Amino acid sequence: MFSGLNNFFKKILPKGLFYRSLIIVAAPTILLQLIVTVVFFDSIWIKANKGMTRSLVGEIKTLNDVYNTENKDQINYFTDIYKKNFDFVINSVNEPFPNEVFERRFSPMDRSLRRELKSTFGNDNYWFNTVNYLDIVEVRIRTGNKHLQFFFPKERIATSSVRLFVLWITLPSIILILIAILFLKNQTRPITNLAKAAQRFGKGDYINEFRPSGAREIRNAAYEFDRMAKRINRHLNQRSEMLSGISHDLRTPLTRLKLQLAMVNNKEISNNMSKDIDEMENMLNDYLQFAKTQAKENTEKVFLKDIFQTIESRIKNSNLKFIIKDEISFYGRKNALQRCFTNIINNGLIYGKNVVVTVQKSPNRAIVLFDDDGPGIPIEHYRNVFKPFFRLDKSRSLNKSGVGLGLAIVEDIVHSHGGNIQLSKSESGGLQVKISLPF
Repeated sequence: MFSGLNNFFKKILPKGLFYRSLIIVAAPTILLQLIVTVVFFDSIWIKANKGMTRSLVGEIKTLNDVYNTENKDQINYFTDIYKKNFDFVINSVNEPFPNEVFERRFSPMDRSLRRELKSTFGNDNYWFNTVNYLDIVEVRIRTGNKHLQFFFPKERIATSSVRLFVLWITLPSIILILIAILFLKNQTRPITNLAKAAQRFGKGDYINEFRPSGAREIRNAAYEFDRMAKRINRHLNQRSEMLSGISHDLRTPLTRLKLQLAMVNNKEISNNMSKDIDEMENMLNDYLQFAKTQAKENTEKVFLKDIFQTIESRIKNSNLKFIIKDEISFYGRKNALQRCFTNIINNGLIYGKNVVVTVQKSPNRAIVLFDDDGPGIPIEHYRNVFKPFFRLDKSRSLNKSGVGLGLAIVEDIVHSHGGNIQLSKSESGGLQVKISLPF
């Protein structure tokens, strides 16, 4: 039972820190005001209403008794006094009571008036109307063959301080809650900024403008996050610079070897060695490309349609087809995404004849599908091909001239944008690469 209640409250309660904090601040205030209002209404206002109603019914009883004496001088005297001092209107009516009832069933004022009239005059000797007039109450009392009609202000049986009391109860509560909202906004904003910075850093953005703010504990967490981000960035920069430096340094002896081979008379040996050197040069290019994925690139608004138009103009292959169903834009690193998509398309064109690229939109993600008609990849190797330096010896090697960094680079770029990549069998019989990116 308690577990069910706990799950129910978890579902209906807000998930955000700001709204949870607001409930913690506002709920006791509202609850306290409700308790104060109920206690006041029950112990003070209702009692005051009963006393005023009882006093008024006593006056009506006195006037009714005076009219029953049939002393015209006394009747006129009392009538004039009540008209001048109490805003009473008194009439003698010969018609019977109206059949229609004009009273509010759940009104405390009507209940008090009904109770006092019933106890004073009996069940069938009174009739009253609190509905037809805005500030006037009509009461009729049966006296023999006729009845007396009284008109008097509602303030005679209802305290006028209720509205003022409700105003003073609700207005300070609203002001306090508004002040709490302002303070909570200021307190939760640093946490929100820290979460956004962590999200951006997780997508590969460089966080240089982040400034810790807020309470001491939040500042300490922000300082530690900033130091961690800088250490990770420094480590990545050192790794990419080292890899780039080694690759550049190796180009020099490779160039000398090419020059020496050009002077060798044995063409067969020269050709074999040239192939090895070309393969080494291609491997170095892969290393440099892998290092470039770690290079700093600013995030900007990118349009997938523009990226694929650029790729189409560079590759210029009639077997490459694009189906762009939706215009999709989001914030990312344009050059990295272009490198990612180009790697997949080139692999598809190398190991298959045709490649179809489909771009479509889901509720909150961009979906890009790459379908080729090549030999495909065995299912058991779907995860292995994303490992750096992994190469397939059979069927389909994703980079025969490289070192197996192609899909490792692709996966790194996709994950740095908060997306994911999946491999499956294409309808064309080859491989389908599915990339989803958030926007």
